[in-house]
Amino acid sequence: MARLNDNFLKLKAGYLFPEIARRVRVFSETNPEAAKNLIRCGIGDVTEPLPEASRKAMHEAIDELGNRESFRGYGPEQGYEFLRQAIVDNQFAGLGIEADEVFISDGSKCDTGNILDIFGPGNVIAITDPVYPVYVDTNVMAGNTGEADENGAFEGLVYLPCNADNNFVPAIPDQKVDLIYLCYPNNPTGTAATREQLQAWVEYARANSSIILYDAAYEAFIQEDDVPRSIFEIEGAHECAMEFRSFSKIAGFTGVRCAYIVIPKALKGTLADGTSQAVHPLWSRRHSTKFNGASYPVQRGAAAIFSEEGKAETQALIEHYMGNAKLLREACEKSGLAVYGGVNAPYVWVACPKGVTSWGMFDKMLEQANVVITPGAGFGAAGEGYFRISAFNSRANVEEVCRRIAEFL
Repeated sequence: MARLNDNFLKLKAGYLFPEIARRVRVFSETNPEAAKNLIRCGIGDVTEPLPEASRKAMHEAIDELGNRESFRGYGPEQGYEFLRQAIVDNQFAGLGIEADEVFISDGSKCDTGNILDIFGPGNVIAITDPVYPVYVDTNVMAGNTGEADENGAFEGLVYLPCNADNNFVPAIPDQKVDLIYLCYPNNPTGTAATREQLQAWVEYARANSSIILYDAAYEAFIQEDDVPRSIFEIEGAHECAMEFRSFSKIAGFTGVRCAYIVIPKALKGTLADGTSQAVHPLWSRRHSTKFNGASYPVQRGAAAIFSEEGKAETQALIEHYMGNAKLLREACEKSGLAVYGGVNAPYVWVACPKGVTSWGMFDKMLEQANVVITPGAGFGAAGEGYFRISAFNSRANVEEVCRRIAEFL
């Protein structure tokens, strides 16, 4: 018989969001009337329409494909030059990033998992806790961990606890690690790292020949001036970091699918024989071998958000979602709960009432308030005792959620 990958069996529970969907489905089947009033503030999926600039560009691209003279087949796997250059000009101007250091993909979730293809065995991997589950689960699948303990922590990973005491930015580890996952603005806590905090991480990475995998999918939501939007704003980061970004949340592309990863040519790792090797060509080869590129119409739609019209429309989307976050923050604070995040990110991280677990809070909100939230424990052991509320919703739904919070909390 064919040998299977045993590592998948280490993932005892289902992925967080399918488990939430399962519980919601059971509730809806047994409470059909209550289910009619259900408001979903769990998964971070956008709700507002695509920017008109993107829609117009995609329509025009489709029309191009309808004519032999302008038809396009396979595109460059790394992404079309028009989009890669637009990203550099609008997102990394003055930061020393070149267009050929940008790789277009169909999602940051894919990229953060697929990046493990180019790293060898035996790396010491540091992951914040709580954390976006994909970072942990893909390392488990790749065989980079042992088994999970009773709290769900996997042997072989270095967990970096994030809590109220450190404002959900972890302390620098007291041991040497090789790969470091950082996500700021953070999912799930909605908090942000300061320039000084990121500088400390870059200095640690350079001193220890580590590589930072920096997820900046929510950078467009940053409101405060002292919060960096890119790891490459930090001196020395080009030599120790790569950055993941996405169009999903800033332009409503969760269903359209388009993202990118920036890998500086100066970033290097070590081969089995101890020699130094640039990371960029390895990812380029992996990307070209296993990916045929995001579709031409989608890339045209993505490039359009950098037009003047597109910038105005995406800014309106960001203001809408951050307005929702402000309302949710205030509603939870008025209910006497400790609240974090929601200032530079569209997620509000809330401490559960005393004596209530994360999943207990999930069930309470589902059954009593008919609101779907995300239990903090689903993001790691350090997330126990918290829950996340997503601001991705209509204003009317958010206002109703705020009313229900006041009533049931």
